[in-house]
Amino acid sequence: MTTTVTGASAPDSLDIDSRYEAAKAIAQEAARLGMDFYARRSSLTVMHKGGNLQDVVSVADKTLEDFIRAQLSERFPEDGFIGEENGTAALDARCIWVIDPIDGTSCFVNGLHSWCVSIGLMIDGEPYLGAIADPNHQELFHACLGQGAFVNDIPLKAHAAQHVREGVVGVGTTHRRGKENFIPFLTGLLDEGGMFIRNGSGALMTAYVAAGRLIGYYETLINSWDCLAGLVMVKEAGGRSSDFFRGEGLLEGNPLLVAAPGVYEQLAGLIGPSLDSN
Repeated sequence: MTTTVTGASAPDSLDIDSRYEAAKAIAQEAARLGMDFYARRSSLTVMHKGGNLQDVVSVADKTLEDFIRAQLSERFPEDGFIGEENGTAALDARCIWVIDPIDGTSCFVNGLHSWCVSIGLMIDGEPYLGAIADPNHQELFHACLGQGAFVNDIPLKAHAAQHVREGVVGVGTTHRRGKENFIPFLTGLLDEGGMFIRNGSGALMTAYVAAGRLIGYYETLINSWDCLAGLVMVKEAGGRSSDFFRGEGLLEGNPLLVAAPGVYEQLAGLIGPSLDSN
């Protein structure tokens, strides 16, 4: 049965199932292409964004995003795009694909296995479905509103923790705005008996919250292409998230907290007012 979304702004219906299946298939194929580049990463041309030696992009990122956008454009020519490497297109469309061809590029070019392909879809301004393909571990995380969240075919469920000492929290920061909030949060988390990890991929850590592998994930500033797909998974798995899309979050990013419901308020309290700042 085909799932449809209708609206007064368009007389026709949207084929959600076709988009969901396409997101999963294209993410997996892009991840396979990524693995080909990963196997010969020492020969890739790597560039640095804005002179920051830790913010890198490779020819693999650009090739994979071109592939993803071409595949989606062929199937759904009326849809818009936000991509990390190639910018935006048709933002007035009802359906907007939000793409990170390789989330965790620094891990990718340095031979670390924490990278993935992330494809999310917004419909009428709401995160609606997503697929995150991790070829190093042969895992496809995916979700669609009202249909649950899964890794491969296994349903996802947020962790049952009621206190931060009952699990591990994913964390991340950059040298952009918000970094001044990072150490105070870590100090508070440790004082409460909690522990943290950072794996270099916001998309994977968001998915891990949905899977119950992490009890939460806090990033001082993250972009929409790094988290939109995972936000659908967290919601469908029973987790909670901060209001990422307030202000200009879709295009400029915001702080993000996703967490198991039993520890969300505790983690938000440790972060403080900066979680809701733009």
